[in-house]
Amino acid sequence: MPSYTRVALVTGANKGIGFAIARDLCRQFPGDVVLTARDVERGRAAVQQLQAEGLSPRFHQLDIDDLQSIRVLRAFLRREYGGLNVLVNNAGIAFKIDDPTPFDIQAEMTLKTNFFATRNVCSELLPIVKPHGRVVNVSSLQGSKALENCSEDLQEKFRCKTLTEEDLVELMKKFVEDTKNEVHEREGWPNSAYGVSKLGVTVLSRILAQRLDEKRQADRILLNACCPGWVKTDMVGAHGSRTVEEGAETPVYLALLPPDATGPHGQLVRDKVVQTW
Repeated sequence: MPSYTRVALVTGANKGIGFAIARDLCRQFPGDVVLTARDVERGRAAVQQLQAEGLSPRFHQLDIDDLQSIRVLRAFLRREYGGLNVLVNNAGIAFKIDDPTPFDIQAEMTLKTNFFATRNVCSELLPIVKPHGRVVNVSSLQGSKALENCSEDLQEKFRCKTLTEEDLVELMKKFVEDTKNEVHEREGWPNSAYGVSKLGVTVLSRILAQRLDEKRQADRILLNACCPGWVKTDMVGAHGSRTVEEGAETPVYLALLPPDATGPHGQLVRDKVVQTW
């Protein structure tokens, strides 16, 4: 077996929290850090910025909305590294509060990227995560808030420990359908597409962690969702109370859990503390 360099990968890493996570991993991770971005120019500019700070990330293009793009990245990781040690799923979108785009379009687009595309990245890359690997899905407490604002029936479904990935996908599709038919409130959904998308990510993380326990327990891979907090980014604007560096702390903590760690796993973590939701 050839001995490969260890590798950590961050999606949506050309700016904001993703960029701060990539920077911290460049400083702390014992191996290569691959910074990915949808836009090649912006991604390369981010790499140059880190190089100017004396760091040496690699760049690879990734549009998480494009399955082929994910598969090209997977082939690169297999070829260069024989797999993947750390995956941070940070890429995501959010509409501004005052955006005039109709709510059903916002719902469709937000879930397409934040839930369905993130799920595709997990489906394609989890099989190549190596033993003692770490997977971090950047979620949000907006997801927990969305859960609280769901009907009791929906809350029960999302909290159910036997909910399958297929069940979750159907629920996410139903939300989008219900917004199109203008019945989402009547059907028990909250008015936040971003919140529902991140609720999906948090629940997906629990389901994927359970599957890792069933299929690959000996590999001791730890997979968690995390909330970076209300961070000053393009997404939130200046209303955020935290810097991007502060927002990166918990994702980086989870990405760098030591090899002998047995948890957290399948949890939602904020400020390095497991949240009950």
